[in-house]
Amino acid sequence: MRGYLPDCHIRVPASLVEALAILAQEPGVWTPIAGGTDLMVVYNAGRLKATRFLDLSRLAELRGIQEDEGSLTFGSLTTYTELRDCRAVHQHFPNLVQSAKVTGALAIQNRGTLGGNIVNASPAADTPPSLLAYGAELELVSPRGRRRVAYDHFHLGYKQMDLAPDELVARILVPKPVGRGFHYFRKVGTRQAQAIAKVCLAAFARIVDGNLAELRIGLGSVAPVPMRASHAEAALRGQPLAGLPIAAARAALLGDISPIDDIRASAHYRTVVTQNVLGHMLRELANV
Repeated sequence: MRGYLPDCHIRVPASLVEALAILAQEPGVWTPIAGGTDLMVVYNAGRLKATRFLDLSRLAELRGIQEDEGSLTFGSLTTYTELRDCRAVHQHFPNLVQSAKVTGALAIQNRGTLGGNIVNASPAADTPPSLLAYGAELELVSPRGRRRVAYDHFHLGYKQMDLAPDELVARILVPKPVGRGFHYFRKVGTRQAQAIAKVCLAAFARIVDGNLAELRIGLGSVAPVPMRASHAEAALRGQPLAGLPIAAARAALLGDISPIDDIRASAHYRTVVTQNVLGHMLRELANV
């Protein structure tokens, strides 16, 4: 059974100030939407409970990609297509390009937004592991002002976020990697395209004098939220590339993940495949 469209009411604010005022006046009443690609899946399944929507798609304040010396800043309405087409993203954040390429079909990539992928809060979303691997920050805006949250602290539980009812994600700030870096992205799904991830892993490593000076690993589809593999990172950080403790890292990874059985894969499958993908990543890293 599909949703009943006449029950839905949509407001289209002309500015970010107006949008924030609406959210503040009626906290929790209005559901912000942008591309609507995730929302329409729920609507078509007849499971969409919300009926009042705040259409943000025309807000210029939430658009654009800005580059400065140390970072790239993405407006929350940045689409996957814009990520794919931006030369600076290719240069500094190839994992983001790869995650955008494997998100849905071209029509979804033209409409779906980076901010929407974040606040939809699916543990199987494609861009969050890359954002985690690159140490992204979120800029949240409300009538009370602006604040920044480290992305790896944003997701608190399944569909729970550090986001107040009167707040919106305005921008995503990603620091440019410094020095010699290694980038890795792998999504495991039923098909090469238009498939929800069974396992997703993104990593960034910085190498200094043959040692693993910095490492961040982002995971998707293996816990209630997109998450960092902090135990595996700790087992590897500072180690020489010539002798990476792959077996110890695979074991440590078990302390990071808590996969479930669902229609796409079993918990056992996800555990084994996540360990295997980590091992593959580390063997590539050792040969850099």
